[in-house]
Amino acid sequence: MGEKVVASGFDLSDRRRYRRKLQQCLAALERLLAEKRFDRPRNLMGLEIELNLADSDGLPRMMNEEVLERIASRDFQTELAQFNIEVNIAPHRLSGRVLDQLAEELRIGLAYADRKAAEVGACIVMIGILPTLGAQDLVQANLSRADRYTLLNDRILAARGEDLTLDIDGVERLTSTSASIAPEAAATSMQMHLQVTPARFAAVWNAAQAAVGPQIALGANSPFLFGLELWRETRPVLFQQATDTRPQELKAQGVRPLTWFGERWISGAYDLFEENVRYFPSLLPICDDEDPLRVLDEGGVPALKELQLHNGTIYRWNRPVYAVVDGVPHLRVENRVMPAGPTVTDVVANAAFYYGLIRALAEAPRPVWTRLPFSAAAANFEAACRHGIEAELRWPGPGRGGPVTVPAVRLVRDELLPLAASGLDAWGVAPSDRDRYLGVIEERCRRRVNGASWQVDAYHRGLDRGLDRGKALAAMTKRYCELMRSGEPVHSWPEGLP
Repeated sequence: MGEKVVASGFDLSDRRRYRRKLQQCLAALERLLAEKRFDRPRNLMGLEIELNLADSDGLPRMMNEEVLERIASRDFQTELAQFNIEVNIAPHRLSGRVLDQLAEELRIGLAYADRKAAEVGACIVMIGILPTLGAQDLVQANLSRADRYTLLNDRILAARGEDLTLDIDGVERLTSTSASIAPEAAATSMQMHLQVTPARFAAVWNAAQAAVGPQIALGANSPFLFGLELWRETRPVLFQQATDTRPQELKAQGVRPLTWFGERWISGAYDLFEENVRYFPSLLPICDDEDPLRVLDEGGVPALKELQLHNGTIYRWNRPVYAVVDGVPHLRVENRVMPAGPTVTDVVANAAFYYGLIRALAEAPRPVWTRLPFSAAAANFEAACRHGIEAELRWPGPGRGGPVTVPAVRLVRDELLPLAASGLDAWGVAPSDRDRYLGVIEERCRRRVNGASWQVDAYHRGLDRGLDRGKALAAMTKRYCELMRSGEPVHSWPEGLP
């Protein structure tokens, strides 16, 4: 973000200048789109996975600096809290044996990182929310030591004007307050990127929004927070509440939260960037010296740093990304809905399902978003988060009938998996990779098991043995870590605790 990030406050002139720059960036983006200056389609995808650090008993370890120093790889970076790190996988072309290649790179990278973490008494856990985290772990003192995290914390709290409130009503109910954004760090995700052309952007983004419910239903892996059993995928509601800049009066007025599903299908990428500028105040009004319209007039490509920075503080579950690589601008859709884990095989299976499904949905003769109200897609998102693999979702019925309610496992098994297979074929992914990784999703449907359901079952079996809540969660987490390292997909894990 540059040296100016260390500043702790911004005056009114900073904000006014920043708003002017955002409007200039929007005008420049509109021109770039009209002039068709974007990179040609290259079918590039990328992955980022956020990870937890724990000790041998599954309890959080606040030592990401020490672990990263030993890993010594630019592929691994800090994340919000000291028990978080992130691994970034270089972009790959969606073709051939790409899925097996991704799996091999992840296995090698994570095994190496785990060995280095062990040198300082830590291990890496790939999970949506570390079940053993307590409220005492998620405090400002445990944020990573980087200016950008401190500044973001300060700006969100300043905008809100009061402590953050968590109120999540699930199987049990959590109510808690926090004087920092540290609870956000509990939510560790898998982010999938796809480079798209401006002409295809709307179809891909709309398809990704429609796919969110089925994605989460089959991939949920975050059923616990602060020792309580909440939603099967608690991470999204936690993230929304932990980044919410709105005091109660603004919520009552309908002001939109920073973590946002959206409210309509779109017709182009510009729609999303324009909404971001129109609806959301600037958290970090830091201006670059670039004049984006002058750069365009001179035949160059503007970086649009203010637009990128503003976009990075608005947490859409399918986020638009503008970037310039080797002097050429490109657009990406960043899918942010999935939790990390449980295993490398599961992660790659989730990626195979996503990339195959959105290709098929985006190219369907009768697009799903013309037959499914946006409100139904949003309701599917919440239903999948609450109920996971047992969710029931709304989906367009056969023929020209309206949406019907269908169990997620039946929808995925009977309709969406064949679509995902055809989508992977269209990308040119090898049939062996297609069948192997979509087969993992099929087995989750058949056995009705995903990461969340396994965690909940193992936890309750611990309680049935007479363990108290804390010991049952710790024993379950320790067993999860053992099975995660085995590499076998979660649907095949033995039930309960050893």
